[in-house]
Amino acid sequence: MSKVSVRYIVADVDAALPFYTELLGFQIDLHPAPGFDSLSRGNLQLLLNRPGAGGAGQAMPDGQAPSPGGWNRIQLEVENLVATVEKLQAAGCRFRNQIVVGNGGKQVLLDDPSGNPIELFEPD
Repeated sequence: MSKVSVRYIVADVDAALPFYTELLGFQIDLHPAPGFDSLSRGNLQLLLNRPGAGGAGQAMPDGQAPSPGGWNRIQLEVENLVATVEKLQAAGCRFRNQIVVGNGGKQVLLDDPSGNPIELFEPD
């Protein structure tokens, strides 16, 4: 398997695009409608869906609707975590925590514009 796909529910796909492309280095692969986008970064394919758009944005049989946020996340490896955090803070991005040092490296949680977490990780 060469590509891994992750789906995030976002409040506004068009508002999420500059965050992912300009700040995190994703490419737009497919943007067929306002409620869906397919992006890629290396072997990671990120699918963005607006609630109510397409099959993935539909409510469950019990009425529960998909919504952004939570704690499951993608991890993006970076070369210099401190410099990356400074760049993203200057762009107005929101972080859930400060840089944490643990086994294997340093990490921090960044929120996308809809509140979905992205873990930025710098290995030792």
